[in-house]
Amino acid sequence: MTPASAPKTPVAKPKAPSSKARKPAPVKPAAVPLATAEKPAPRKLRTQTPDVAVVIEKKAALAPVVKPATRAKSPKIVAPTAVTEKAKTQSVAVAKASKAKKPAATLPPPEPTASPIAALAATSRPKRVAADAAKPVRKSASTKAVADAIVATVVTVAKEAKVERVTAPPAFEPPPIAKAILAVPPNSVVGTVIGHAEGYGFVKLDQGGDDMYLSEDAMRAVLHGDRVAVQATGFGRDGKANGEVVSVLQRANHRVVGKLRSKGGQWFVVASERRINQDILIPRTKLGKAVLDQIVVAEITSQPTPYDEATGEIVEVVGNEDSSDIELEIAIRKHNLPYVFSAETLKEAAAYGDVVTAADRKGRTDLRELALVTIDGETAKDFDDAVYAEKAAGSRGGFRLVVAIADVSHYVKLKTALDSDARERTTSVYFPRRVIPMLPENLSNELCSLRPNVDRLCMVCDMQVTAAGIVTGYQFYAAVMNSKARLTYTEVAAQLPDLVKAKPKAGTIEASLKTLYALYQVFREARVLRGALDFEGQEAVFTFNDDGSVATIKPAVRNEAHKLIEEMMLAANVSTGEYLAKAKQPLLFRVHDIPLPEKLAALRAILAMRGLSLGGGERPEPKDYAQLIDATRGRLDAPALHTLLLRSLPQAIYTPDNGGHFGLAYEHYAHFTSPIRRYPDLLVHRGIKAVLAGKIYATEDWTRLGLVCSANERRADIASREVTQFLKAKYLEAHIGEEFVGTISGVVAFGVFVTLDETFADGLIHATSLPRDYYQLGRDTSTLVGQRSGFSLALGERVRVKIASVNPDTAKVDFQYVDRA
Repeated sequence: MTPASAPKTPVAKPKAPSSKARKPAPVKPAAVPLATAEKPAPRKLRTQTPDVAVVIEKKAALAPVVKPATRAKSPKIVAPTAVTEKAKTQSVAVAKASKAKKPAATLPPPEPTASPIAALAATSRPKRVAADAAKPVRKSASTKAVADAIVATVVTVAKEAKVERVTAPPAFEPPPIAKAILAVPPNSVVGTVIGHAEGYGFVKLDQGGDDMYLSEDAMRAVLHGDRVAVQATGFGRDGKANGEVVSVLQRANHRVVGKLRSKGGQWFVVASERRINQDILIPRTKLGKAVLDQIVVAEITSQPTPYDEATGEIVEVVGNEDSSDIELEIAIRKHNLPYVFSAETLKEAAAYGDVVTAADRKGRTDLRELALVTIDGETAKDFDDAVYAEKAAGSRGGFRLVVAIADVSHYVKLKTALDSDARERTTSVYFPRRVIPMLPENLSNELCSLRPNVDRLCMVCDMQVTAAGIVTGYQFYAAVMNSKARLTYTEVAAQLPDLVKAKPKAGTIEASLKTLYALYQVFREARVLRGALDFEGQEAVFTFNDDGSVATIKPAVRNEAHKLIEEMMLAANVSTGEYLAKAKQPLLFRVHDIPLPEKLAALRAILAMRGLSLGGGERPEPKDYAQLIDATRGRLDAPALHTLLLRSLPQAIYTPDNGGHFGLAYEHYAHFTSPIRRYPDLLVHRGIKAVLAGKIYATEDWTRLGLVCSANERRADIASREVTQFLKAKYLEAHIGEEFVGTISGVVAFGVFVTLDETFADGLIHATSLPRDYYQLGRDTSTLVGQRSGFSLALGERVRVKIASVNPDTAKVDFQYVDRA
């Protein structure tokens, strides 16, 4: 990211960035008392220090979460619960003078809900907050709003059960310094700090609008992720606000994973999260058994102030930086992924044994003679779903489709440690060579998994489908099944062409597979008619050597069997959403919203420069996107164009407000098919059982639960993506100097990004490695143009590059431009 206000300059081999240089800290004002805790000798700091005052306010508990009023004349409530979560946070009031130039913000803003920043800039500068330890914090309306927002975004939601969880790391109790909260000062706005590796940062405002820029000085008292109140101090040349932090409402970082370093006799941890742009100082007496350059976890004992960097102590040695799987261990701790089950959870899971009992089967429909099969990847162990299909009786044709899903809700019940741990995780996390399951493995891989030739409990969506692929009826029921085969995508895809010509006996696996394939084809036709989007993914598959290093990276193959199962699951999910919506059962819908206007405007500008257009005007429909995808599918720049289309759409979320699914072109959509690995699916199963019993399943605030499930899903995705990027960088590190072919996937003022074929690894061709010239962005910002020579590189172009340098720790790869491909 570069400052938007910076003038254009010729590219001429710039010097290495100096933002990492440690600058001398200013002398503290005499009014601020010296801390009594042990501190290392003074050393050069990474950033300058403004003249500010620091005040710690008295602790104040957040307002309790109030259970919503019960619906009038509602059916009997199933296992109602209430949230009584308490959250306490640290608050540090700071006021400073900072007038640094401001880079352009790149993070997408949330929906605007409050007054513009310009009104704040016109107000007087903030006054210093007087310390008054005896005076309680006034619980104003703004304080409550901030408290509610904080609670809504925490990763671990309050448990429904009354079970005391005993969770191993990364569960953590913040030190006392992090347990205070300060009322939001007047004339300020609240947001979350987004740090940058170069030292500066931004505040993503809760009220929406443009991010507010924080200079290096302004970032000294905060770390990435902290919740802060800020005030505008002026505007940059791009018209966007510069800001200063007037109070820290909540600290986000209590433990930090990183590399232990030493310089000038002082020890410190350099965070693996590059957006934490300050080091954590470690006194010699707090090093434990850690040695230089090891990957460690530091517990922050003193948060940063305007005059001091954060200090901490080593609480865990993760391993050496060249250890196998070290990237995975870093990601787990960096993103606070729960990875150890509580003793109570393991005890509850073990108590179920390993077989389905007669008592378990009681009251269930017996499907053990039905030719249900699972179709999954070669390495899969947690089989969530089984399928069966047959031709419908009668002259009009049509199909009966049975989708049987593991009945996890039979084992994971409310008010249990199992449920509490599953909720905290929300999802299983899949890494290239390891899975962190949502449930203990004796459930996820055994008793809940629909393994072949053993009885298993399931929830069934039994559908009637027309010859045109329209679901006209469905019923849900609890059943017991016995899978007739564990099939793989590869073997099923190989059999499908022969099955089309075969005449298997009715009721057999072969007959079911043949009917499933015919049903898949009519589902695909219906998909096209309703205008659902169909993007081709860029997933990579890794193989590893015996020493843990990457042997090969190949594109994941998505064959007809993958698509067949996907269509069957979509039919079950959309039926589920409609069923629960009609029953007025609260649930978490899977919602994919319409594209935002500003994203559409930027997309249309780029498309216009390529002679393309997106239909639908200001409110395009899914079919408009689908038509453009189909029209560009054969182009060389198709992958880049489709990525642009995908990025113009918001991410799908979990919410009780049914907004439909834009990408799939569905009015109702909910996740039903993967309760072994997704907590929202488990909630949906409970809702279905409640409706079948003539009741309503109630839990705590569904909106808050949706926010937590969405946030934890993003957390898992980011952690998995970072590990994948690290492995790709390590692979390319062994190929420095070699040439590869790829496609330009991004254009910025300082160069172009290229995605390599097959490995899907990304890297940067810096403008300094191009023919010497003055380079500027083209009118549509998707072309980099040399002002003297006219040499240009555009989004979607095919190029040949040489691997110039690789930094696996940051997953940064630099390419040298060779030629067009």
